[in-house]
Amino acid sequence: MMMLRTIGLMLLLTMASLLPSQAGEADLRATVGKFAAATGFSATEAVVRELAASGDPSVERPLSALADGNLYIRKADTQVFVGKEAGEGVELLDPLNGEKVADAVKADLTKIKVNNGLRRIIRDALGTLTLRAKDTSVRLAAAATMFKTPDAANMEPLDAAIAAETDTAVKAMFEQARAASVLVSDKPEADKLTAISVIAVRGDRDALSLLTSAEANAQGAVKEAATAAIGQINSTLALWDAGQNIWYGISLGSVLLLAAIGLAITFGVMGVINMAHGEMVMLGAYTTFVVQQVIRTSFPGLFDWSLVIALPLAFLVAALVGLAIERGIIRFLYGRPLETLLATWGVSLILQQAVRTIFGPTNQEVGNPSWMSGSFDIGQLAITWNRLWILVFALLLFGVLLYVMKRTPWGLQMRAVTANRRMAASMGIKTPWVDALTFALGSGIAGIAGVALSQIDNVSPNLGRGYIIDSFMVVVFGGVGNLWGTLVGAFSLGIVNKVLEPYAGAVLGKIVVLVLIILFIQKRPRGLFALKGRAVEA
Repeated sequence: MMMLRTIGLMLLLTMASLLPSQAGEADLRATVGKFAAATGFSATEAVVRELAASGDPSVERPLSALADGNLYIRKADTQVFVGKEAGEGVELLDPLNGEKVADAVKADLTKIKVNNGLRRIIRDALGTLTLRAKDTSVRLAAAATMFKTPDAANMEPLDAAIAAETDTAVKAMFEQARAASVLVSDKPEADKLTAISVIAVRGDRDALSLLTSAEANAQGAVKEAATAAIGQINSTLALWDAGQNIWYGISLGSVLLLAAIGLAITFGVMGVINMAHGEMVMLGAYTTFVVQQVIRTSFPGLFDWSLVIALPLAFLVAALVGLAIERGIIRFLYGRPLETLLATWGVSLILQQAVRTIFGPTNQEVGNPSWMSGSFDIGQLAITWNRLWILVFALLLFGVLLYVMKRTPWGLQMRAVTANRRMAASMGIKTPWVDALTFALGSGIAGIAGVALSQIDNVSPNLGRGYIIDSFMVVVFGGVGNLWGTLVGAFSLGIVNKVLEPYAGAVLGKIVVLVLIILFIQKRPRGLFALKGRAVEA
């Protein structure tokens, strides 16, 4: 007897749990059925808002079908269905669960008409439905959409969403979206003042745009509060803009470091003004292009590894070309800087024309792997992944090169030749081969720089031309042959350039930087970090 009572109680509880959902579904079907009796767009809009107010995710199907023009009324019984055209007929689907109900011909159906205004309302209604989604990112996106397109009708679903939300960040976004809706509603002045304070805390450009619009249409205390909030946000954004310019400067500095670090080695050790250094960068970029072309056609699954594969190949190609230039031309011109400059300039023209002949004069497409695509925000700072990875790569390359120079026998020989070439030769160091390998190393590093620059710049025969002057400025400003000077010089010039650009423009900003460097060199001819050595001090 006790067992029967227990089973009976479980059945009653089960039925009790099912009844609300069944009743809720019945109410939704009744509301969807109201489309059949709706005459005119205003009546259809009222049904759309009623469905959206239910907050049930299942109403997304009929609303989406209505927006797409696929919601039909069957003339025989005025039932509402989602229609899917199949040849001359139409498949009728249940508007809530999407199951096929029957087939019909178009003559037996009436399509529910919509206009652009109604489509916008449906879009906003669908946005409110996502307030209850399980995925946090979906709820955040819905709140962001409702903040940017405020509507007084959003307040009721937002109130319900705020009450049910457990995630603090999402709840704050919901409250901001509700505050935006309050500003465009007929709520009392006190509510609007509270809404302005909530939006002011957000402090971004969307908040500024919303408050500017509210200020234009407000009066009295609301207008004064909006004006004060706008001033507060503008002050905050000015600080973020300064931070953004500094980030742009750091990003430019990492690019300049990559382009100049190889030149710092060759210029410091050999005293050679290599005008073909930019073409070594170009060869690295074209090596990346060739690697990606091969991967696209033969191994598409390896595309995300294309840069990893291109790095050693670009180093090898540029290093071999640099070695050939040193052994074939430069070694005959040591001690004759003007002839070396002219000869390397001629080599740069030859390399540019060779690339034009092989690949054509137009820009070549080099894609970003997935891990270098997109961006993310830190506060109001927008940071792209490709720039961030280039910064990390530049610092890693600097660290490796510093280790080679300070901790390896070859690095010791390079520094010995830099400090006093004659003394190094008398100690048995083969200075010609140190020169050759140093030039190859500097050229190879420029090739690696080309791999990185291919992700942010156009890959063309003129790629290196845009970096050769800046590279020389970095090397001279930091101190010839000093790696730490190159690091400091690259980031200093990058930041100064980007800080000046908003006020002076890109071209005038570069001119100002050049003038400042000239004045600096007048006071410190050896740069920020002068290289010490007997040959230098003599």
